[in-house]
Amino acid sequence: MAISLMRYGLRSAAFNLERTASLLSNTSAQRMKFIHTKVYCNGKVCYIQYQEPRELDLLERALALRRNYSKQHGRPEENRRKKALDSESDSDSDTECKGFDRSEFWRRKMRTVHNILDVDKDGLISFNDFLLLSERFKALGHLDDEQAKEFTAIIKLTWEQQWGAIDPYNFVTVEQYLEDMHHVLNDKTLKKKAHQWLPYLFKAVDKDKSGFISVNEFKLFFQCLGLSNEHAAVAFAVIDTNGDGKVSLKEFVKLGKDFFTTEDETRVSKMFWGPLTEV
Repeated sequence: MAISLMRYGLRSAAFNLERTASLLSNTSAQRMKFIHTKVYCNGKVCYIQYQEPRELDLLERALALRRNYSKQHGRPEENRRKKALDSESDSDSDTECKGFDRSEFWRRKMRTVHNILDVDKDGLISFNDFLLLSERFKALGHLDDEQAKEFTAIIKLTWEQQWGAIDPYNFVTVEQYLEDMHHVLNDKTLKKKAHQWLPYLFKAVDKDKSGFISVNEFKLFFQCLGLSNEHAAVAFAVIDTNGDGKVSLKEFVKLGKDFFTTEDETRVSKMFWGPLTEV
């Protein structure tokens, strides 16, 4: 009988202790701390296992809940990775590189284009930069109304295909641009669409509509890119390989595409978008 009462007393005490611990736990939770207890009985003795309170790491929680977003606003990073992997079957063997082992020369070229597309020079590319650049070419007045509309539509489509949502919070950093261009060049479908705006740049600076660009018209091209006439003259002298003083639409588009696809430092296309950045 005495033993039974003793067991009852011990269990009652354990229950009260557990209840007290629970109350402490609820109170502490308000201070972002947690106390964990659990009662164990072996038939003779009941005891409480106690764990030291720990501070809840808010940063850890935030990191656990955070979704990694790509440069395309609102699209999870994991989805973009999956899309990149899914597109490997369409890769082009001429430009495919495993991982990110492209040459520093190619990376310099991509950084050069990023700097050109970053019209407002805030270190990021936005759709607004795309619009500003297109407006420069349309302001030359050499595109008719229909061509100007098509050009604007192509610019919008290019942005949406490569970077997604058009909103003021969707930016493309230098490293994102390098990564994205790598994936574009490894996907045949994206690669064909990536530079479909190049003919409109040509038509915008083909002042006399001759179907060829002279050195003076090439200077207009560089002016729209924010580059000097001196740089234009040097670049034109290099890309005009046959020395006839003009560049055709076909040559212009090929040079523009070749700039993005080749890692050969001897190709004259390296001059197409002006002098390469040093960093």
